[in-house]
Amino acid sequence: MLIISNSKAGTNEDALLRTAVGELAISGGGAVEVGYSCSPEELDELLDLGHETVVVAGGDGSLHALANALHRRSELGERTVGLIPLGTGNDFARGLGIPLQAADAAHALAEGTARPLDLFVDDEGQITVNAVHLGVGADSTREAARWKKVLGPVSFPVGGLIAGWAAQGYRLHVEADGETVIDTRHKVLMVGLANGRFIGGGAGTLDPDARVDNGLINLVVSRSRGFWRRAAHAIRLHRGTHPMEMDVYRRQAQVISVRGEPVTASNDGELEENITSRTWRVLPGAWNFILPGGA
Repeated sequence: MLIISNSKAGTNEDALLRTAVGELAISGGGAVEVGYSCSPEELDELLDLGHETVVVAGGDGSLHALANALHRRSELGERTVGLIPLGTGNDFARGLGIPLQAADAAHALAEGTARPLDLFVDDEGQITVNAVHLGVGADSTREAARWKKVLGPVSFPVGGLIAGWAAQGYRLHVEADGETVIDTRHKVLMVGLANGRFIGGGAGTLDPDARVDNGLINLVVSRSRGFWRRAAHAIRLHRGTHPMEMDVYRRQAQVISVRGEPVTASNDGELEENITSRTWRVLPGAWNFILPGGA
């Protein structure tokens, strides 16, 4: 087993990593090697070592980087992937029921079972592990990034409040499996594509019914509305009750396309600005992921 950690991680994460490695030894996790990476080149060097099981000790961004590296190397189906969540958001871990404490996560990893899980890929070859969202959700991620070092997980709701206050909506054309969901006559507050359920460090439930093993993308489209309705929508998004709103459209599809005026997108927390056209398709059972018992 190879555990990959961010070489720029702080002292606290190093201590948690040592705790996790110790717990794996106690729990019978087998031989463990730890490698450090902070670039695609370093990540490739670690993967060249040939370990069958590769574990990310980090957050959603680190898991996103590993999935994209394996896809680029055509090795998604050849490795078994695990996660010890040491990030700020840990949305994918929350959705799978992976413990957020290092020792508990390591124990669950040692006792867990690998299962085939879905991924998304876009028309530029970028993989999505947990979720993509465009519009105010991505705007809030950008705002939260400015406060992350100071506020930690609290930065996510703070970013949401700042972005929601200024949101005016975007004119986007959205298609699901070739069928028009909404066109540019109507402004859109957010378009979300969910594999996992949570975004924003658990501050938002993108789609409470999203599953990582159903071979489908869960699409959520929120229409633009006035300030007070946006505020109410933010509260319902946090509680996971927003699908009950009349202005929220949901469906499942295998292919989702979005085009229109420039919009910001967040792909597993990684931001991309000024997107005008993008298409995603699901990759059913694309990689083997270690899940805790009962997850």
